[in-house]
Amino acid sequence: MMSWKYSSLTHDGLVRANNEDAMHAGRHLLAVADGVGGAEAGEVASSLTITAIAPLDRAQDPVTMADDLRAAADRANDAIRAAGADNPAIVGMGTTLTALLLSGSSLTIAHVGDSRAYRVHNGEVTRLTRDDTYVQMLVDKGTITPDDVFDHPHRSFVTKVLQGEPVQVNVRTITAHPGERYIVCSDGLPDAVPPDALEEALAEGGTVEECARRLVRLALEGGGPDNVTVVVGDVVEGAAERRRWWRLWRG
Repeated sequence: MMSWKYSSLTHDGLVRANNEDAMHAGRHLLAVADGVGGAEAGEVASSLTITAIAPLDRAQDPVTMADDLRAAADRANDAIRAAGADNPAIVGMGTTLTALLLSGSSLTIAHVGDSRAYRVHNGEVTRLTRDDTYVQMLVDKGTITPDDVFDHPHRSFVTKVLQGEPVQVNVRTITAHPGERYIVCSDGLPDAVPPDALEEALAEGGTVEECARRLVRLALEGGGPDNVTVVVGDVVEGAAERRRWWRLWRG
């Protein structure tokens, strides 16, 4: 049985007064949710989403993992809608979700929004998710190139999130191998670190703790314009080590 050896780290950033990111790191599940909505309580939406998906952190039947992740995302969406019905002041809140569920060699990825997942295999970095953003639509149309995204003024405009309305979550399954590293992060990382520097940092190696600290440090050195959350998991044979979780505060 394979599982995650994991570490996670979050920071408010150097501009935001509060942290709207939420995360989960465990033996079988890595996940990041990045709340959107600002005054409309994005942190509530991200917390509800992680609460809905966290029970999947156990050995799963690989045949049903995709359906299980879709169902968990639906429960999160229902919880967001119900919270808005109870408190109209928070209607409009939403959240991204990127989750990696591991069982045996099967790894199922669920994604909506602009949080990201990366794989590092033998030093080669592969991005596993596609941003649901306005600038990605421009890239798809050929209006701009991928190199234009980092400096685009509208790069943070998301086009799809969990917000209590019907939404299609992208779910797919790949094969995981021992020794591979996977990173899930909020957009506070790629929005602050140029693509070439980010790829180099992802491939650098070190322990999962060192990797998480390195990536958050780079985001802060890039100005820390947003909350930044990083979850790092190495695929290992046998039982995972106990959960490690850190939050770095401003100041």
